Amino acid sequence: MVVYLIGAGPGDADLITLKAVKALNKADVVLYDYLANEEILEHAPKSAKRIYVGKKAGEHYKTQDEINELIIAQARENENVVRLKGGDPFVFGRGGEEILALMENDIKFEVIPGVTSAIGAPTSLGLPVTHRALATSVTIVTGHEDPTKSEKQVKWDYTADTLIILMGIGNIKENTNEIMKYRAPDTPVCVIESGTLPKERVIFGTLDDISTKEINTPAILIIGEVVNLYKDIYNYN
Repeated sequence: MVVYLIGAGPGDADLITLKAVKALNKADVVLYDYLANEEILEHAPKSAKRIYVGKKAGEHYKTQDEINELIIAQARENENVVRLKGGDPFVFGRGGEEILALMENDIKFEVIPGVTSAIGAPTSLGLPVTHRALATSVTIVTGHEDPTKSEKQVKWDYTADTLIILMGIGNIKENTNEIMKYRAPDTPVCVIESGTLPKERVIFGTLDDISTKEINTPAILIIGEVVNLYKDIYNYN
């Protein structure tokens, strides 16, 4: 038995890797998330069991502990189990927690990387998160830190030229207020909603006003001069 922990990519079903497709082709069961495009499930055999274990802000179909237990149970009953996660399993995907659970139960696993939305969404738009003249560093940070931690790790004092925030829409006002302690209020910001999907939308603003815009999830925030570069390239006013 083996569990394949697969990154489904940023949204567009065509952005899944060939190695992931090969693993799906032989799956006996697929456990998939809310952010994993369901079109990707078509790569699994028709006979494969499909189990939805989605989680999104304010709506958890199953807890992480329940998901871990379900993966283990399915692995003990099947030869090939696919755990399909949006983006990349190890970029705020809690993949590390799942492989620890598998290791504790002596279950063989393989991790297949996926395109994280932090890079895939802006790149698909033609927005360069680095640029030789403007941005030589990038920080990817969660906008929704584990509330059970005794001490927060996210201090918002990051010095990278480009700051990319995942899962940050629910706390956007609080987070941008904190960031403005270290960056100018007029720092350019853009939000990419539903990146790489047909309903994709880009919203522009600054640290000072982006929280006043109408924004739907899922979405990522990109902060830094690369936003103005993107606007110049594509003649956004």
